[in-house]
Amino acid sequence: MPEDVADLTGWVLALGGLLLLVSSLLSRIGNRLGVPVSLLFLVIGMIAGADGPGGIWYDRFDISYACGTTALVVILFAGGLNTKIAQIRSAVAPATVLATVGVLGIAAVTAIGAHALGLVWPEALLFGAIVSSTDAAAVFSVLDGVPLRHRVSHILELESGLNDPVAVILTTAATLNLAGETLPAWKLGADILQQLVVGAVFGIAAGAMARWLLRHVRLSTPALLPTVTVAMALVAYGLASQAQGSGFLAVYLAGIVIGNGRLPHQVTLQRFHESLAWLAQVAMFLLLGLLVFPSQLPAVAGRGLLLALFLAIVARPVVVTLCLLPFRYQFREIVCIAWLGLRGAVPIILATVPVLMIGTPHAPARDLIDEFDLVFFVVVVGSFIPGMTVRWLPRLLRLEEPLPPEPGASIDITTSEPMREEQRTFFIAPTSPAADRILSELPLPEDVTIMLIVRGGRLIAPRGTTRLVAGDHAFVLCAPHHLAAVAAVFEVA
Repeated sequence: MPEDVADLTGWVLALGGLLLLVSSLLSRIGNRLGVPVSLLFLVIGMIAGADGPGGIWYDRFDISYACGTTALVVILFAGGLNTKIAQIRSAVAPATVLATVGVLGIAAVTAIGAHALGLVWPEALLFGAIVSSTDAAAVFSVLDGVPLRHRVSHILELESGLNDPVAVILTTAATLNLAGETLPAWKLGADILQQLVVGAVFGIAAGAMARWLLRHVRLSTPALLPTVTVAMALVAYGLASQAQGSGFLAVYLAGIVIGNGRLPHQVTLQRFHESLAWLAQVAMFLLLGLLVFPSQLPAVAGRGLLLALFLAIVARPVVVTLCLLPFRYQFREIVCIAWLGLRGAVPIILATVPVLMIGTPHAPARDLIDEFDLVFFVVVVGSFIPGMTVRWLPRLLRLEEPLPPEPGASIDITTSEPMREEQRTFFIAPTSPAADRILSELPLPEDVTIMLIVRGGRLIAPRGTTRLVAGDHAFVLCAPHHLAAVAAVFEVA
């Protein structure tokens, strides 16, 4: 093997590892400041790029699109795995309206604003289509640990997982329009319907197939189970896309179907995909950051700031309000949903579509690069400002829903067979019915087992004479049909 190839491989791996390490270590700072972690990854990528101290020259839009799409598949699948149907059932209808009609409305209103600021209509329509959807990676990471009312957070998360298909179709149609190929309105509507239906069918089918495989097929080692789920996620996206459906919708629904089934090693699978999603998010934003040349951003800063403010203050609030009024949401809930619809990797990846369709990866048209820079600037500003408010906005709008503190320890039960029982953790609040009571006095069903009590830094083996105190975490194993009765014993009404 030539020495230059070996040296190049070594440098690439070392630089890649260093960027991943720095990004991971700085993520804590982003959480404390309320800044979306993805923005930190973008900034690190920009610093490492050709205009920064890193000096890494990178301008491959085609590679960025492929890697970004793969990363989004991983992120959406992990989000689906952790989405419980019982919790989101009430949010499905409004989130679906926001993910379809809402995306169309936001694209249209934003295009009007972009045209008013000087973009010609074809470019304005393309810009509106690109920034019309929220980003699952940004929304999931920003809302993690925020004490926000569940019916608000569920809509934001579900919308971000469902709204990519319409944005992709609109971006493709607007790109064709920019190139001189007009797509009739009826054809656009038919394409949207086809993408949603085909994506849903393939996603549900792939999820059901994965559940059957995980339950009935014996692998040589349990370590291969995550390989099966990753493979099914990739298959769901690929087949749905080839069938002219939405691969992103297929992946998200496949994750929901798998995550809501009883599977062997279920906790292990969920944690693996959560870690893989974080790795994908870090790598994706670093790569997209490398694609941006900071020296070119000042040229679009003025228009970009105005468009970001127009999108956040006018376009999304107006459309979200009209979409949610039939569902009788409170005004302050609508304000919160409208404000926290964060943009992220999806618009940036969609901004590479016109560059690839009209220009070439190595010689894209200059005006398309300007559009990419404009989208990048709008995404950064539009994520930074709402992200900085996410810690205090629920309190200001009186939408806080207190979260119990995390226990200092946990129990992971690894099972080789799907189990009927579920493990739940209950925090003993000062006003909990179980506070200051002996375990043998609790009115629990006979087949409910308290496995462990965590009290600060202590692990307590429960006995009948053990007394629960405020601040304890009780780990309980019970059948699903007893969950309501068990929750009534431990949780505040």
